[in-house]
Amino acid sequence: MTIAELELALPEIFVLSAACVILLADLFIAEQRRGLTHMLAVFSLIFAAILSLRLMLPPGETVYAFSDTFVRDRFGDILKVFSYLILAAVFVYAKHSLRRAGLFKGEFYTLSLFALLGVMVLISASSMITLYLGLELLALSTYALVALDRESRFGSEAAMKYFILGSLASGLLLYGMSLLYGATGSLQLAEVSAALTGGAGDSMLLTFGLVFVVIGVAFKLGAVPFHMWVPDVYHGAPVAITLFISSVPKLAGLALAIRLLDNGLSGLHGDWQGMLVVLAALSLILGNFAAIAQTNIKRMLAYSTISHMGFMLLGILAGTPEGYAAAMFYAIAYALMSAGAFAVIILLSDGEREADQLDDFKGLARRSPWHAFLMMMILFSLAGVPVFLGFFAKWQVIAAVIAAGFTWLAVLAVLMAVVGAFYYLRVVKLMYFDEPEVEHGLVAPVDFRAVLTANGVAMLALGLFSGGLISLCISAFV
Repeated sequence: MTIAELELALPEIFVLSAACVILLADLFIAEQRRGLTHMLAVFSLIFAAILSLRLMLPPGETVYAFSDTFVRDRFGDILKVFSYLILAAVFVYAKHSLRRAGLFKGEFYTLSLFALLGVMVLISASSMITLYLGLELLALSTYALVALDRESRFGSEAAMKYFILGSLASGLLLYGMSLLYGATGSLQLAEVSAALTGGAGDSMLLTFGLVFVVIGVAFKLGAVPFHMWVPDVYHGAPVAITLFISSVPKLAGLALAIRLLDNGLSGLHGDWQGMLVVLAALSLILGNFAAIAQTNIKRMLAYSTISHMGFMLLGILAGTPEGYAAAMFYAIAYALMSAGAFAVIILLSDGEREADQLDDFKGLARRSPWHAFLMMMILFSLAGVPVFLGFFAKWQVIAAVIAAGFTWLAVLAVLMAVVGAFYYLRVVKLMYFDEPEVEHGLVAPVDFRAVLTANGVAMLALGLFSGGLISLCISAFV
């Protein structure tokens, strides 16, 4: 281990140090001054972003460290910066919700930062060991976050389901990795890729290992038929925790898929491409049709997440730099859209209950025209309405899958996008054409309103000027 290697991992070292400092500092911060913990966490993310931007590598450059178990490249740097940005927005949104629910504790920030560290390690993994360590750090932190409200029966049930199913998926992923190691003799993704390209390894062993690895990836993304945890966890967890789960970990899921399937298993592209075709098609169909039947908006957004992960898989299965860039663009866009949608749920909630029913959105345009307009832009983006960010995200992955020769899959994606537009526009109809069930206005701190405004406006601005973000994603795979 050298100073140069430590410098490459400086953002990870800083986030780890910040999480430990906040963990200790929170012990000495009085309950009424808990906002200091929040400020420390947000400033830590800002400083981590500055570090990553200063150390960002130019396109095409890759540097390895720690015996080739850690990689720094433009793909990882860009994903990390967006992880900081989105998590900072999550912290601002969550503070308002946690205070009203009596859950405004330092544990939320500490666990979130450790989860972020897991995301960062996973993003920069170039070995199956590093990949698994990052994934488990993220998973264990998330399990604890889901169970943050110990008084909630639904939260405890959701945490238990998530833990049991997540442990099963992690075991399957680890078993798949062990089979790949047995077939290729290496845990380094680059060496595994070289061995597969050279024709090494028993084909039966490789096939079994690949199946288990794809199952693990599919579970972490929430793709059908490994989606069973998503609706229950989204519904049972406090809305502030659901907000987190629906955003930052999706970037980690993208990194997990690309590091494993492209960096390590590109020699088996024909095999895992067929598996991803099935996963993507099933996720698009079940996610969209199941969302129509929901009256709870958290469950509706959970099923829509499944369909959006199907769209992201379309870019990955193409197996081309353009496809990976499209999947990266989609993951970033979805994380921003999902954060904004759950923020509006937090805004509508009060101290007694969460506004998690569709009927809670009735007449929002009369209670708060500006926030109804922001929610409408977020929903239009999720639905893929032209000129909004989500439209260009869908456009990119559909173009990539057509270029890969799966025209029928592109047609299916378009049809499912039309189906998805129905349940998103249903919420818009409730906001603008139904009578409100309550008349009181909406109360939220200035920072919450400012970040939500920026989030909602970004759906239109990043759509109208999407070229810059698309180019940035393409530069990650040059």
